[in-house]
Amino acid sequence: MNVLPEKIDGSWTLFLDRDGVINVRLIDDYVKNINEFEFLPGVLDAFEIFAEKFGKIIIVTNQQGVAKGLMTLDMVHLIHRFMVEQIEKQKGRVDGIYVCPQLKTDPDNYRKPSPRMAFMAQSDFPEIDFEKSIMVGDSNSDVEFGKNAGMFTVLVGDEQTETFPDNRFDSLISFAENLK
Repeated sequence: MNVLPEKIDGSWTLFLDRDGVINVRLIDDYVKNINEFEFLPGVLDAFEIFAEKFGKIIIVTNQQGVAKGLMTLDMVHLIHRFMVEQIEKQKGRVDGIYVCPQLKTDPDNYRKPSPRMAFMAQSDFPEIDFEKSIMVGDSNSDVEFGKNAGMFTVLVGDEQTETFPDNRFDSLISFAENLK
């Protein structure tokens, strides 16, 4: 299943999940501070490739640990500032980060798989065309999020999902290397 859209260029947008895609996912826990944030192997190299290939690079992440009182939204922003600084040091970039701090049980929440964070990004960057967007995630909700917004979907890792992605790779770097 190594099919990717043809002619990906600067008019395309890359949407990425965070935990389990960019950094190590903590099992039954949340990354609550910078000391707990650890990039997955090859991720910084992948961002250098993405910066050359995509017009926009957007991170969309559910962070219900905020609503559970395990961390503050300010701490999430500090983690993201650290993450972006490291990515930029390696010639990568991130154009936008959208966080949903709500609980799954909150009525009218905008957590993935709801496409509302994609619409927020499109509101900030009107040039985003979901038919020219790729969503990369490691869970069923990530794949559903991409499908709900009309994007091409890529699953990284070995999670089994109910919703079939358009493609699957072992890691973010293996996806990036297939874009060359």
